[in-house]
Parts: sequence; structure tokens; C-alpha cells
Amino acid sequence: MHTNDWVMKGSGGECMHGTTHSPDGEPKGVVLLAHGFKGYKDYGMFPWLAEQFAALGYRAHRFNFSHSGMLGSDGPFERPDLFKLATWNTQVEDLRILYGSFAQDNLPTYLFGHSRGGVACLLAVGRGEFDVAGVMSLSAPSACNYLTAESQETLLEVGCIESPSSRTDQMLHVGLPFLQEQRDDPASHDLLALAESIESPVLILHGEDDPTVDVSCAQDIAGAVKDATVVCVKGGNHVFNTPNPFPVDGTPSLQLKTVWDAIEKWL
Repeated sequence: MHTNDWVMKGSGGECMHGTTHSPDGEPKGVVLLAHGFKGYKDYGMFPWLAEQFAALGYRAHRFNFSHSGMLGSDGPFERPDLFKLATWNTQVEDLRILYGSFAQDNLPTYLFGHSRGGVACLLAVGRGEFDVAGVMSLSAPSACNYLTAESQETLLEVGCIESPSSRTDQMLHVGLPFLQEQRDDPASHDLLALAESIESPVLILHGEDDPTVDVSCAQDIAGAVKDATVVCVKGGNHVFNTPNPFPVDGTPSLQLKTVWDAIEKWL
């Protein structure tokens, strides 16, 4: 197996930084790994999982969304101004661009998304942006708008709301575009309604003890898609008990191992 780093233009012409893990022989499929809110390509389980995909024979591309605020490092958010402008549409556009760059006609392509990344993957396929062999959704919410009524009112009045990063001690902000695009085009942000049009099989993994996104969201998504496999991970939290950073050759938690075993079986 080998890796290489890359940079390409994403939504709005902003850069996406990524790392590709390739198997030694000819790949038997392609996987795009989408991180969650305040996540990035090097966060926690992502390098380890990308390496597992490569060992299984898949070419795995983990990347930073163009408006994640993260560039090529694993340090602080270098572009909080971009983070403030991030929306579901910017993420779906990034996935469309990545699919156009990395999908191969003779190989099945899979989307893998954690938390908010899982929603973006389901939205992209549900909107018919492109066809995939399957979607792997981990710890994903079952709706696009997770903001309280109070937060939405503040966002509309002030233009942003505070969203601190516990990892970097930075004060980040969610900007008005995140909410405004959903108000302008609610049909394109009705996750469960869009999920009903997904023909590809969907693997849904969720920790039973997830304190960030309730495990009931997994059942909500499963009830919407046509071909769903649900795995609720006993004792699993939002990141399946994986620390950050986590070495690519580290020993996975029982919960992360359960996740990988389910993925391998599903594939």
C-alpha cells in the first residue's frame, strides 16, 4: 500500500486537500471519505479506516471539504472565514467534483461519511448528483437543520452564531448562508424525503451511546432508504471511542473494530 497527498479546487474555487491510500495491486473499488462538522481528513479514525480500505483492495480518498476551514495540516483552523461560509450545498458540490475526478468507469464507487459528512453523502446521492455503488453513513443526523429556534433567530438577526472548537480553543462561527439556503430551497434539504429516492444500498452505523447525535437518527434514515443495513454499536460514542489523533497503525477500540467488521462484511 502507498499514499499520496493532493490539492484540487472545490466549491467556489476553494482548495480541497486530500490524501489517497492505494492498494499494492489493481484496486477493486473507490471510496470517498467525508469528515464531519469541525472534522478533517486526518481526524481520529479517518487515516486508520483509509488504510483498512486500501488493505482490502480499495483506493480510498480522504479529504478536507473546501469550506472546512482546514487546509493541509492537522493543527488549528487556518481559514475560519471559509468555515463561516460552509453549507450543505458547498459540501455536495465538493463531493460532485471529487466523484468526477476519482470515479472510474470500471470500478464501483462508494461514499463514506461521518456525522455531517454522512448527511452530505446522502444528500448528494438523494439529489441525483451521481450514482454510486453504496453509501456508508456513520453517526449521521436525520435532518439538515439541527439548529434550535433561538439559534436560527440569532443567525437571521446577527448573521452568524458562535461555534467554539474544543480541539483548538478557537471561536468559530456558523454563517447565515447555512440557514438561508435551507429556507430558500427546503425540498433540496429534506434529507429523509431525498433518501427515499436512493437506489443504492446504504450501510448505517451508529453508536448506542452517542451523546452528540441520538441513535434514533439511524432508524429514521433506515426507514427512508430502500436498501438499508443498520448496525448499532454497543458502547459506541460519536467517534466510536477513537481518540484524536489516532495512529494509522494503532490498535482500534472494540467499537471501531465493530464498525470495520460491519463495513468489510457489507462490502
